[in-house]
Parts: sequence; structure tokens; C-alpha cells
Amino acid sequence: MLLKKGVPLAVYPVSTSRFALGDESGRYGTPLGKLEIAEKIGTGLPPGAVLKSREPTGEVLAPNAPGRDPVVTRILWLRGLDADNQHAHDRYIYIHGTPEERHIGQPASFGCVRMRSVDIIALYDEVGTGAQVFILNQPLASAAAPLLAPDATVQGNGPLPVRP
Repeated sequence: MLLKKGVPLAVYPVSTSRFALGDESGRYGTPLGKLEIAEKIGTGLPPGAVLKSREPTGEVLAPNAPGRDPVVTRILWLRGLDADNQHAHDRYIYIHGTPEERHIGQPASFGCVRMRSVDIIALYDEVGTGAQVFILNQPLASAAAPLLAPDATVQGNGPLPVRP
């Protein structure tokens, strides 16, 4: 969920680790807790642009292209702000696009938060470095409640838009 001053702006489906939750090196877990966007990478790249070691390769993949699962489109590189996620940046934990869009909504990553290319572009365009990120292992409505402005409500995934 994207919030601005406690008001929900959009809800995006994501995928997290298929291995574990947590920040332990070598376990491929998605770290939980409060993080921030440390760096933004990929401004202006086309949807599906492949990034290797945070650099564009020139290759562009269509959604659900068979065979490989690289980082694509945009990277929001995360820095952990809690003791339980302090290794996120050194572990190269990102919010990023994936060509494996058919797996969004299921545990599928090696620790990162994966999004559809169209969604990561929309999110990337809305947030800046230093923006707070909360990765929580609970239903959206209960996870978002403490972060919402007093007059904002969420019911399930509610009427909030999932941006096309």
C-alpha cells in the first residue's frame, strides 16, 4: 500500500521470499520492519529493461518471458532501520520489477519485494529516497491501521486502486 501523509493512494500486489522472512545472511529472507529507500535506480528505462548489478544491460523482457528471472524495470534499494533488518542494504534487498509477473502474490523471490513492471514504475515515480517502507507479515488492513491518517480506512484491500 502506498500512503501519503497517512492517506492510502494505491495498493499493489507483491511477492516476497519463497524461502524465509528475516534478515539472516544466506537464508534469502525478506526482512521485516521499518526500512527506507536508500537509492533509486532505473529512471527512464522501458518496462522490462534488464538490470544486472544495478546497471541496464540493453535487454528488454516482456512480462512472463520464459527462461530467466532477472531484476527488471526499476530498483528501490532498501536500507534497514531496525536491528532486525540492519543487513538489508548490504544484502541488496530491493523493491523491483520482475518478468515473472504470473507469480506476483505468491512467495517467489530470493529476499526482495517483487512487483509488476507497470506497478514498480508507478511506485518509483511517487516515492523519493528516504521514503519509509514497512514490510509486515500480517493482513493489509491490520498492518496499515497504525500508519493511516485518523480519517482514512481500509477494509480488506478496500476500494483503493491498484494502478494499472
